[in-house]
Amino acid sequence: MSSLALYRRYRPESFAEVIGQEHVTDPLQQALRNNRVNHAYLFSGPRGCGKTTSARILARCLNCEKGPTPTPCGECESCRDLARNGPGSIDVIEIDAASHGGVDDARDLREKAFFGPARSRYKIYIIDEAHMVTSAGFNALLKVVEEPPEHLKFIFATTEPEKVIGTIRSRTHHYPFRLVPPGTLRDYLGEVCQKEAIPVEDGVLPLVVRAGAGSVRDSMSVMDQLLAGATDAGVTYAMATSLLGYTDGSLLDSVVEAFATGDGAAAFEVVDRVIEGGNDPRRFVADLLERLRDLVILAAVPDAAEKGLIDAPVDVIERMQAQAGVFGAAELSRAADLVNEGLTEMRGATSPRLQLELICARVLLPAAYGDERSVMARLDRIERGVNFSAGAAAGMPAMGYVPGPEAHGGAPAAPQAAVPPGGGPAAARAAVRGGPGTAPAPTPAPSPAPAQAPSPAQAPAPSPAPAVAPPPTPAEHSSPAPGAWPTPTAAGSGRRPGGWPTAAPAGGGARPQAAAPVPAHAPTPAPASAPPP
Repeated sequence: MSSLALYRRYRPESFAEVIGQEHVTDPLQQALRNNRVNHAYLFSGPRGCGKTTSARILARCLNCEKGPTPTPCGECESCRDLARNGPGSIDVIEIDAASHGGVDDARDLREKAFFGPARSRYKIYIIDEAHMVTSAGFNALLKVVEEPPEHLKFIFATTEPEKVIGTIRSRTHHYPFRLVPPGTLRDYLGEVCQKEAIPVEDGVLPLVVRAGAGSVRDSMSVMDQLLAGATDAGVTYAMATSLLGYTDGSLLDSVVEAFATGDGAAAFEVVDRVIEGGNDPRRFVADLLERLRDLVILAAVPDAAEKGLIDAPVDVIERMQAQAGVFGAAELSRAADLVNEGLTEMRGATSPRLQLELICARVLLPAAYGDERSVMARLDRIERGVNFSAGAAAGMPAMGYVPGPEAHGGAPAAPQAAVPPGGGPAAARAAVRGGPGTAPAPTPAPSPAPAQAPSPAQAPAPSPAPAVAPPPTPAEHSSPAPGAWPTPTAAGSGRRPGGWPTAAPAGGGARPQAAAPVPAHAPTPAPASAPPP
């Protein structure tokens, strides 16, 4: 077995072997067929997507004895020198601009460039990491790049083409490389594993593709690491998740099912398993967001797997389809939004576990929020018949709490919809109609209206003869006991100027009050009577 890294052992030797870059390789091959090769090229794109490899293949095509040709023969001296494990060609010079990007290096290159090739058709300079060349270095190369000798070709490779000065860019043919699609990369990795004769379990390749993030070289490095640690059973899913740091699928299934059924105990048990298992809470939230993304797509497109929108094994697809069928569309979208917001909040958090638990609590309690998406999520739960704990979330009537006048700006509370006891869908419907976090007010029992009588300050002016009027009783001027809420009175009873009903005295004690209630009917003065003889 060769000790070379996997990405070096399987480095492409022709444009036909380059994967995922047909938009670049096809025009280059056609230009070689038409013999319309430019003197300078600029290959740009993300790392590990084939820029330098394509530059070497182009050099092989140009210097092949049967070329310029889109398919190198692989037999001539130039092709053998530039092969995968070849010694290299003296006429193909690779320069790392990260360490040779100064003006002195550019001047040295310019002086050597005018000498003809030793054995090949062209002298080719492959300048890797071209964005690291300084402005003075580019300016020193400008004249030779603009008007090179017939035997000279330049190929610039960079991940940041905007940093290459415009005067150089304008003199090159620019080919932008892209990240390799996941399906193409997964099939390629499967072929490599077959050539290595090491079995790989289902579900491992999607994890490797995800870790590589579209880069062929990064994906091959991850695959090489897994193959190096493979046992007689090959590369297992448990080994891959443990080594790459991804969350096991069973944990994701458990927490998603807990969200769907509103089971808080199960959700927080999963959080505890994540922490006790040594998993990174941030990685768990990122994986959970990925799972919710798949569920959202499956809910909208049932055949998403056949269309290539989701990359997962068949058994995982079946489980996710069942989970997507349990969720409502609005509830699923709300859960994904909350997890996404929580993932953003977890960056730099001092207590990632606390943030993870808060995320679960927010997803489980749509009744605690009054925004539109929470109301729609609650309606989804009602339609599914999930036990909805709105009353428990609000909790006020169960604790004997009755909102006081200060909660309503000094006015009596508006009548609330009564929530049927016991929870369930009926309670959830009443909670949705009453708004989030509202508690039904108990029906007040009518109390006898206190007798009203005029106070001495409000009595009418006396007539010449003294009027006979009953003296006020202590109950007529009583006020509520200190610290006690006034209870509603029966219809037609007296009310305070603020609109809050008066209350019957506690214990019958009389207390003077600042403003006595205005009587409903002013007393009629008694007729004057003559003094007795």
